[in-house]
Amino acid sequence: MISNVMMRTFPKKFQRIAATTLLLGTVFSCTMVPYEPEKATRPYPFDLPQGSVVQIQVIPRTDALEIINATAVSYNDFDLWLNQRYVVHMPELLAGQTVVVPLDSMWDQSGGTPFSGGLLRYFQPTPLVLVQIQADEKSPLVGLVPTLPESVRDH
Repeated sequence: MISNVMMRTFPKKFQRIAATTLLLGTVFSCTMVPYEPEKATRPYPFDLPQGSVVQIQVIPRTDALEIINATAVSYNDFDLWLNQRYVVHMPELLAGQTVVVPLDSMWDQSGGTPFSGGLLRYFQPTPLVLVQIQADEKSPLVGLVPTLPESVRDH
């Protein structure tokens, strides 16, 4: 038979173990920021103005940006900037083409990447605020049209 002392001691030990596990889980989850210093990029070119906005839609997905070029203009060999922070080099975006750009392909100057959405995320997803094309080192940037995700538009 189990004594009363054992009955009272077990829950206290279990509470300590559970509290320690919760604390360690919190500490480790706070450090799970997508960060790879070897993938760091150059900083955003704040010295370049934005010259125009084109009717290329950018739709946020859970872990990607869907880019719909409904214009008659093709873009080749350019950098795509998100929120004046994250960048990815794109070989092309042809007239009439739709491309999907994974968020984990974009990096900032510290080696960080945007946060994805989804059920098991650690952080709030990076909002889609400003998306721009940088054709070269001297030309003005070209703004794209960010749109709300379907989940927000439907409500």
